[in-house]
Amino acid sequence: MTARKIIAVVAVALSVMMVMAAVTYAQRFGGQGGRRRGGYGGYQAAARRPNAQSFTGDFTFCRLAYHQAYDGDGGGWGVDYPRADQNLSIRLSELSRAPVNFDESHEPNFYVLIATDPELFDCPWVMMSEFGGTHFEDNEATALRDYLLKGGFLWVDDSWGTYAWQHWVGEVRKIFPNEKEYPIVEVPINHPMFHTLFDAKKFPQIPNIGWAQSGSTSERGADSAVPMARAITDAKGRIMMFMSHNTDFGDASPTSATRMSAKVTTPATFTRSPSTATPSGSTSCYTP
Repeated sequence: MTARKIIAVVAVALSVMMVMAAVTYAQRFGGQGGRRRGGYGGYQAAARRPNAQSFTGDFTFCRLAYHQAYDGDGGGWGVDYPRADQNLSIRLSELSRAPVNFDESHEPNFYVLIATDPELFDCPWVMMSEFGGTHFEDNEATALRDYLLKGGFLWVDDSWGTYAWQHWVGEVRKIFPNEKEYPIVEVPINHPMFHTLFDAKKFPQIPNIGWAQSGSTSERGADSAVPMARAITDAKGRIMMFMSHNTDFGDASPTSATRMSAKVTTPATFTRSPSTATPSGSTSCYTP
């Protein structure tokens, strides 16, 4: 992947992040963990768990861990962990004036949560990877519904093909059973979320770094040929859940760490949106 393509990919990811991280912090709630199905496997690095001092009010990458479904299609919640979490936070701080949660050594803070953690409500922005392999227990689905309806935002990424999508829809309907009230809708490229920080010209298909060497961007051939941007909104039209299907933004983030200079130039296809330029002296480019 060339430097220009990497910058374009990061620009789309940041466009999603910057709009959705502006959501109101949800209220806290209590809950207990439920029965496991397949466990919380799928990662090699030790999961960083939050505590009461973890959140500063600055952007913090929160990753949702989930049970691995026996009948799903995905590599587990920890795919691309922790490099995607670290590097996407770094790119956000480099390409915007948004305040990012760093530790004393200037390394980004990032945390792994499960749906029943009360700390979930300290994370206005949460991400999941390989969502085609998810299994939610009933109490987890209830907790996520409360979180999303109270102002939270969930971005699920990196799932490929028809089978994985159909499996995911079944899990979504545990969270929002009424599909007429909460339908899954397509997000067109002219949606404001793609033009708030950068002007995105298209929604890209990004394969994992190993697959990219094959010369194709579709990991499941014709069954995943078209990248899809989908969402569920609340009654006011706010996107609560964003779903990037047949593409892998998470893999682009760790890849960018070794192939992209810290000094970047936004390519012509991803120009910074003048209508949302950050005022002088401001520390945030979030849209009110």
